[in-house]
Amino acid sequence: MRKGVKVTVIGGVFAVMVSGAGYGAYNLVSALGGSSSVGGSGGPAPVKTGPPSASEVKDTTAKFFAAWEKGQAVTAASYTNNDAAADPVLESFSGAGHITGVKITPGTTTGATVPFSVKATVSYDGKSKPLAYSSRLTVVRGKTTGRALVDWQPSVVHPELQTGDTFVTGESASPAIEAVDRNGTVLTKEKYPSLGPILDELRSKYGDQAGGSPGVELAIKHQAEGSADTTLLTLEKGKAGKVRTTLSASAQAAAEKAVTKYSESSVVALQPSTGQVLAIANHRDDGFNAAFLGQLAPGSTMKIISAATLIDNGLTTMNGPAPCPPTAVWQEQTFKNLTDLKPNENATLADSFARSCNTAFVKFADSVKVDSLTREAQDRFGLGRDNWKTGIPSFDGSVPASGGPDTAANLIGQGQVQMSPLNMASVTATAKTGTFRQPVLVAQSLDDRQLATAKGLSASTSAQLRAMMYRTATSGTAAGIMAGLGPNIGAKTGSAEVDGQSKSNSWFTGYRGDVAAAAMTQDGGHGIDAAGPIVRAVLAASG
Repeated sequence: MRKGVKVTVIGGVFAVMVSGAGYGAYNLVSALGGSSSVGGSGGPAPVKTGPPSASEVKDTTAKFFAAWEKGQAVTAASYTNNDAAADPVLESFSGAGHITGVKITPGTTTGATVPFSVKATVSYDGKSKPLAYSSRLTVVRGKTTGRALVDWQPSVVHPELQTGDTFVTGESASPAIEAVDRNGTVLTKEKYPSLGPILDELRSKYGDQAGGSPGVELAIKHQAEGSADTTLLTLEKGKAGKVRTTLSASAQAAAEKAVTKYSESSVVALQPSTGQVLAIANHRDDGFNAAFLGQLAPGSTMKIISAATLIDNGLTTMNGPAPCPPTAVWQEQTFKNLTDLKPNENATLADSFARSCNTAFVKFADSVKVDSLTREAQDRFGLGRDNWKTGIPSFDGSVPASGGPDTAANLIGQGQVQMSPLNMASVTATAKTGTFRQPVLVAQSLDDRQLATAKGLSASTSAQLRAMMYRTATSGTAAGIMAGLGPNIGAKTGSAEVDGQSKSNSWFTGYRGDVAAAAMTQDGGHGIDAAGPIVRAVLAASG
């Protein structure tokens, strides 16, 4: 919370409920004839349907902009289809945000969508600065009222606003920081856009102890407890404290460039010998740090942990049997392979791993215990204990001991298993070195936090995983992606089917020398389609 500033935030769910009540009240009044025009039959006028006309779009937009410019939040919100959610945002714009002198200029309308520019002044405690940005809105037909209304999204008021966010101007909650990479190169969100929210988190956590002093800023205050404010405009600079990260500017630049080629993509690169994070990049519309916080099924990249489970529980070895039939049935659920994968009843575990045979792993569901995969993930790979302390918020992975069909599905990275790219990069690093080193973004010595530990893998298991990942990278499903990266490489492809998506989520993880990386692209298809090229680009730049 910023000093001396009070902000009221209305949660999205509550807002929808109140808005719904508002519409209900409107309908009730209409039904009683209180605000309806009366036709010749004595009943209310029919509710308009269909897309808003050009004149309705122009009229609604003009009224919304006029009220917004005057700081009339309640009136402006009444021209949206969710007035209860819109009101606190618009109220904070002119209130806690101290934004005045607002001038909104509409651009060329396309259908019912209107782009516009905003120019205003932010003033606080005798300090002022101009504010300028662009946004857009869409006019829709109210479902119950038939009115032409602005389709409410927080991004209408500012493109960086999310649900529950509000504006606040005042002395910054934390002093500014100058974040630098491992070699002292300054890291800014202008040069490395993915680092914007990550730098905000570092500032929130380490700003006070980095030796800086707070400035005066306009910022977005996020609804989620503990989330760092997002600075929009600095009215008066404070003194920035320096925070050294483990990032590599060159690796970060490669990661930033790689993810821009695929929407909804995230990648993490780290150093297996230390656990230090070298790069974090996200290319997403929502600004979410899915690289560290994503919770999605990892598909066949999970077979790294599954293979280790089978080896450590004495069920097979790299050169031991792991037949790959066309189908496998577990508790009345039938599992299949990709359509172009030929069955091989004489396959070894290395064969089935390199070709990413689902049925080979599903067949072992009869032999593993319900918690075998869970214990392997926790005890050997350090996952799922909710105790990672990277320096910023992160997800530690989840491999629950779920029975039924999920026992088989979890083995192939579906079912109840959830991972982030950070988790899978760590899995690859552990497989490569045999030692679990909890990933870190800032040195442990900065705040003396306790890092997570795990006993890691035996030398034999680690050697077998490296051999299988090398084979996958040189002659298996990842060969096309990893070609030309040298001899010290390994990889695993993955795709995870998601209900309601036309394509699966694309996953890929691999290592080259002392760099491990993992990427995920939602709705990206097979592992080699999207996530694979991202990982290759990062590994190629890190050699």
